[in-house]
Amino acid sequence: MQTTAEPSLPQALQAIKESLAQGRAEDARRGAEALQRLGSVERLTAASQVFQQLGDFAQMLACAEGASALAPGDVKLQTREIECQIYSGRIDQARALLGRMERMAWLDGGLLQHVATLYIHAASHADAHRCYERAAALMTDDAPTLYNLASSCVAMGEMERAEQLFNRVIALRPDDFDAYQNRAGLRGWTGESNHVDELRAALARLPADHPGRVALGYALAKEYEDLQEHALSFAALKSAAQGRRQRLAYRVDGDVAAMARIREVFDADVLAQPRPASTPDDPSLFVLGLPRSGTTLVDRILCSHSQVKSLGEINSFAFALMSQANGPGDKLAMINRSAHLDLARLGHEYRAALKSYGVEAGLLLNKTPSNYLYLGLIHLALPDARVVHLRRHPLDSCYAMYKTLFRMGYPFSYSIEDLGHYYLAYHRLIAHWRALIPGSFHEIDYESLVQEQEAQSRALLQHCGLPWEDACLQFHRNAAPAATASASQVRRPLYASSVQRWRSYERELAPLAEFLSANGVDCD
Repeated sequence: MQTTAEPSLPQALQAIKESLAQGRAEDARRGAEALQRLGSVERLTAASQVFQQLGDFAQMLACAEGASALAPGDVKLQTREIECQIYSGRIDQARALLGRMERMAWLDGGLLQHVATLYIHAASHADAHRCYERAAALMTDDAPTLYNLASSCVAMGEMERAEQLFNRVIALRPDDFDAYQNRAGLRGWTGESNHVDELRAALARLPADHPGRVALGYALAKEYEDLQEHALSFAALKSAAQGRRQRLAYRVDGDVAAMARIREVFDADVLAQPRPASTPDDPSLFVLGLPRSGTTLVDRILCSHSQVKSLGEINSFAFALMSQANGPGDKLAMINRSAHLDLARLGHEYRAALKSYGVEAGLLLNKTPSNYLYLGLIHLALPDARVVHLRRHPLDSCYAMYKTLFRMGYPFSYSIEDLGHYYLAYHRLIAHWRALIPGSFHEIDYESLVQEQEAQSRALLQHCGLPWEDACLQFHRNAAPAATASASQVRRPLYASSVQRWRSYERELAPLAEFLSANGVDCD
């Protein structure tokens, strides 16, 4: 009796791809289950990726674990298993496996740096730093290794050492242009101490279309600004940002449409639906807002309190959401599904993910700025969560993003026009949340916090249900890691020089101000 031959892996994956593209999720699931039954490393790995697309994180992880078990020495499979554990909110398991990988890699500097990267994804910056230190000891004078260690030193607050390391990287590899840009952000530069001539000479050596001009341009703009050379600073910044934008396929229309759809889907009826039972000891604390709006500053103020620990910029809420809302279709389809989730399950999965970090505190702080997209779901699924939203003058906010080289994130920040459209969509979304779920989040103006540090800090702690502690005024002494674009700034006492900084570029930012003002955003 003849049996039907199993399709080849490429054939099976093509069929699954077509099912997903046509919205036939159950057919795609059956295809993934068939791959899972066959049980080879290649098929289990492929099945894991399909289950991830379908939002079935349990099966995603099971397949990854199965593939890794079949080839226990395969670093790529172990990496996939760790990534799936992080997606599934099992940070404790990910860290345990990383500990084993680290011990195995103790004599291999390259592998140690791979382990360090995974530690960072698991919000374990001190563990990552240990691996980078060891790798640098094994790979003396290897420029990429020293660069990684320098970046880790920034997160750990070791700014002087980071500067020394970046200088060494540049001496070893003058074409490591990211090192110039990272060094520029470590401190303020003066007429007696700066790298303007060095940066200009490096730019002069490069062709007009060389990608290295982006990082060098951002570095030069930063140092010019420190020297109060505002026209030269903006010219360097505009050129670098244009170079970065030209290399991206990003269209801001997609983000604008997504935020508009969120407002449509999460209407008054959806936001008024019954919420899960109260969880008075819920440790959930969110600090959110646009990047460079002051979220890191508030994070440091809060985690200087004895009852608060910060987990940094983690994706745990987004992953918990994706585990239910993922499926066929585009981003807008997922937004539609997100209004019909099991809210109790969403809240439980998020709290379980927080617990898996193994950090003991009354409140565990999630500082991912873009969680403002999920304010409606946070309100519904976590009724006892504390939420803080940072806002900043529109032009200061947009300029602060424009002058930051985020690299992997925030692709709207490299064009003044894109920034205008994105900011307007964000502004409308926050106004929507403010109108429909009033009182569900505490708002702080960055400018008010700078001008009235103690009064605003006291109101912040009161919102979070925390007693006053003087340490919150000394946030700059907090030694906890800070892996954000503001890592160097929050190591200093509060300063007011960033308030109204946009006025130094009033002419250059005039088109942005006109667009926002014409669409109802107060830029006065």
